[in-house]
Amino acid sequence: MQLVLQPVGQKCKILRAVAQEHITAMTAHDASRVMANVPVQTDEVFEEIHKKWESEQQELKKKLVLENTESWQSDLDGLRCVGGVDVSFVKTSSTLACASLVVCDYPDLKVIYSDCELVHLDTPYIPGFLAFREVNFFLNLLHKLRDKEPNLMPQVILVDGNGILHPRGFGIASHLGVLSGIPCVGVAKTLMQVDGIAKNEQFAEKVAELGSGGDTFPLMTDSGQILGMVIISSLRVWSVSKHTHHLLQCILSHSATRAVS
Repeated sequence: MQLVLQPVGQKCKILRAVAQEHITAMTAHDASRVMANVPVQTDEVFEEIHKKWESEQQELKKKLVLENTESWQSDLDGLRCVGGVDVSFVKTSSTLACASLVVCDYPDLKVIYSDCELVHLDTPYIPGFLAFREVNFFLNLLHKLRDKEPNLMPQVILVDGNGILHPRGFGIASHLGVLSGIPCVGVAKTLMQVDGIAKNEQFAEKVAELGSGGDTFPLMTDSGQILGMVIISSLRVWSVSKHTHHLLQCILSHSATRAVS
């Protein structure tokens, strides 16, 4: 499932805060050492990588599950642990970053686990293939959690990126869901334009009609398939905790019928 947050630019504050602690603790020497290990890519290399990754995506997509598989997905009853993953970049670098995993209990949304790893992204970024750049870092964090505190493994993971709202129907959220075996929901900040879904005048009008935080409208393709929802995230009069709780309820409620695992 895919959720697109409006307004564009709002980040998960918990993930950002945890990641920033690790980034600011890094010395200039560490930064220069990491940057020195980033290889230069040529057009030929990009083309070869593109073909290889597209083939891998198509194979993994065969394992994608779009139906409910967990009892909590019908009404959220039984949901206890919600995870979130993100990569936070150093402002002055396009390759130096911090991969983060945060787990909150539900419905209180108190942080019960957090972990970060300083990483350097020497894998090239190719639009539509973000998972090949970031997903292994998330898997490493999940493996560490499973080894240390398996009782805190998330039952669902919110991923900063796209799910089935993707040119090949297999974004980073879908990719992580298949490899981890955990239902994942893509929560993106910008709209990926697929099969008639476009950031045009009609889209802008629908966004303008959204009122309070949690209001939504479906993202439907020209062929009539709903690939996600737009959800308004701006809610000035509520506290942050209540705001986050309400948004999470909306996201999980909408995604429950199309869980990605």
